[in-house]
Amino acid sequence: MRDVYILGVGTTACGRFPEKPAYMLGREAAWAAIKDAGIHPRKIEIAFCGHVYQGMGVGQRTLKEIGLVGQPVVNVEGACGSGTLSFWEAWRSIAYGQYDVALALGVENLSRILSGGPLPLEEDDIEVAMGMGMPGLYAMRAKRYMEEYGVSAKQLAKVVVKSRKHAALNPIAQYRKETTIEEVLATPMVADPLTRSQCCPIGDASAAAVLCSGEQVDKLMYKRPIKVLGCAAQSGKYSTANKLICDPSENVSRTSAMAYEMAGLGPEDMDVAEIHDAFSIAEMIVYEALGFCEKGTGARLIDEERTSLGGDIVVNPGGGLLSRGHPVGATGLLQTAEIVWQLRGEAGARQVEGAKVGIIETMGGAQPAMDGITCVVSILGA
Repeated sequence: MRDVYILGVGTTACGRFPEKPAYMLGREAAWAAIKDAGIHPRKIEIAFCGHVYQGMGVGQRTLKEIGLVGQPVVNVEGACGSGTLSFWEAWRSIAYGQYDVALALGVENLSRILSGGPLPLEEDDIEVAMGMGMPGLYAMRAKRYMEEYGVSAKQLAKVVVKSRKHAALNPIAQYRKETTIEEVLATPMVADPLTRSQCCPIGDASAAAVLCSGEQVDKLMYKRPIKVLGCAAQSGKYSTANKLICDPSENVSRTSAMAYEMAGLGPEDMDVAEIHDAFSIAEMIVYEALGFCEKGTGARLIDEERTSLGGDIVVNPGGGLLSRGHPVGATGLLQTAEIVWQLRGEAGARQVEGAKVGIIETMGGAQPAMDGITCVVSILGA
């Protein structure tokens, strides 16, 4: 496989923009990424657009707004992992020698289709038909985890406190006001033990990245290029049939192991991470699945502030899904943009000092009897 580099990234702000359809958000992010890359738009040979609820041909509708027509545009859906799945597609189209320059785009406007409540799931799934939603699923994970490992409600709330503290330093974050454990626990209960603040918000945004081959990077680079050291995508396997585990750890562990092997690195080499914290419990589970700590000890990393700015493995310096926001199709590329900024030293007040290697993990969806629909893990290096 050929070496692949990121030339540029771009994002919109995260928030509620019901007046802006997806193609308008996508146009803004795609153009920002192209400008950041410093290339002519027609250098882009292929594009992939990740989204979930934005209708037919959203990638084509977006790119025609900036004059990118004629080249192949592939729309990608992988639930909450759609953005990083489009990144994976762009990466492999270059790594396998098909193209030299590709655009990965993610876009979602949820406020135009949802006034509130959980994301709609497929009603032909028997568990969904019986009332299962994503908050309920993660609440069961949280209950089981708390029971098995002695984790308290206050420790879960600390995830949100850290998230808001980081987001307060991020100008594109949806929630930028710091909070306390007491305030997190005082918000309305959504699904016991998860209060509203422990659930990611509905929101809108877009993000994009321009990738190129190693053969072209010296000719095209405008800013410091960021190398894709590893990139892996997997689907979930069957869940354990004889007990309730509801745990995506196997999928994340398996996918990250592939990315680590490709990069020739391990969890101990990561300086900064962007992970899928759609609910507070998810962050602890993913710490463990990525190998940052032993099973059942994720809460200790929170207590010791090892994953906060200034810690040894800073997690979600941009605020994560809980605070930066979770516009599902765009999330993976918002994570990617944050890691690129960190590795370039462009993250401002939230900069992780000396960051050289970063990891991105995005999970997607839920399916009865399976550990998630998809998982994508990327490792980037300065």
